[in-house]
Amino acid sequence: MEDELLLVVLQRATHVTLQVLGTELADLGLTASELNVLANLADGRGRTVTELGVAAGVRPTTLTGVLDRLEQKGHITRAPRPGDRRAVEISLTSAGVKSAARVQRAFAEVEERALAGIAAGSVKQARRVLAALGAV
Repeated sequence: MEDELLLVVLQRATHVTLQVLGTELADLGLTASELNVLANLADGRGRTVTELGVAAGVRPTTLTGVLDRLEQKGHITRAPRPGDRRAVEISLTSAGVKSAARVQRAFAEVEERALAGIAAGSVKQARRVLAALGAV
């Protein structure tokens, strides 16, 4: 495994993680992209589509469909951003707050299980590596 490309290992880890999260959160009826958006909104801060796209690692054109579905399911609202009517701010509804909190907990629990026994310094280094890959 040490000779494998890091991106191959990352891709495998991503698929396994999404399967686990999909199983644990199946009753929410959300796609992986929708879970990702809710996880990024879980802090309660409204974001523009551009800000959310950067945070979630998704192009704004792709994000539009995800936001349409989350809005139809009652998890988010879209409104003009105060002070800038041209910008649309995405915010969680009360149902979205509950779902996002649940998604955040599930993410944290999966991460905790997966990283149990890994030294904190190694986890910190892994975050730096992943951040570098995410900035390509």
